[in-house]
Amino acid sequence: MMLNCIAIDDEPPALDLLNRYIGQTPFLRLLGSFSNAIDGLRFLSETQVDVLFLDIQMPDLSGVELARILTVGNSDQNLSIIFTTAFDQFAMEGYKLAITDYLLKPFGYEDFIRAASKALKWYQLSDKPKSLQAGREDFLYIKVEFQTVKIPCDSILYIEGLKDYAKLHIEASEKSILSLITLKALEEKLPKGKFMRIHKSFIISLSKVTSVTKNAVYIGKSMFPVSELFRDEFNKFLSAWH
Repeated sequence: MMLNCIAIDDEPPALDLLNRYIGQTPFLRLLGSFSNAIDGLRFLSETQVDVLFLDIQMPDLSGVELARILTVGNSDQNLSIIFTTAFDQFAMEGYKLAITDYLLKPFGYEDFIRAASKALKWYQLSDKPKSLQAGREDFLYIKVEFQTVKIPCDSILYIEGLKDYAKLHIEASEKSILSLITLKALEEKLPKGKFMRIHKSFIISLSKVTSVTKNAVYIGKSMFPVSELFRDEFNKFLSAWH
């Protein structure tokens, strides 16, 4: 099993050490490293991460505050957090937040691999057979205001990209759902064959399409243009649509 991880630490030597230890560990894959918690939070909102190596004392947003954002009230939490700090007074707070482990600086590779192995064991024990995960793709799980929200895919009409945000327009609902995630990242989360990117700003639900032309798609009274970048894929859909 390979675990995707990131490291967050505002001290360059400590961050470099984490990057090196992660690179030495066969079951860890480093997706990114960040010198502040805010950039790390932004990355976590868009990318599936399994393990977070997190410094505690940082400016603007501390590691404890970030861990609280990621865990408190989030019943779908599926992230193993390992604190890295020079101060041991935060151990009780880590216990309250169900942190996987607590690395006290300075630590060597032996301590690091012990903590990383705890995360690996946790994932191995919680890994469910594929048969038990059937039907999960019928729902989209996204972060909305620091909570993970479960949205039935069949309820989505279309998704609109707004720079770093995505606005999900839901059937039979006057309210849309806004999430800090790019369309590209969201596109990877959607079930294959049910949605299509037709424009840099739009993803549509194929089952909600009511009419089409050579250059546009209609969902009810709403019209969505097809850009040249996505025309080949749209033409395949157009030739089969009836």
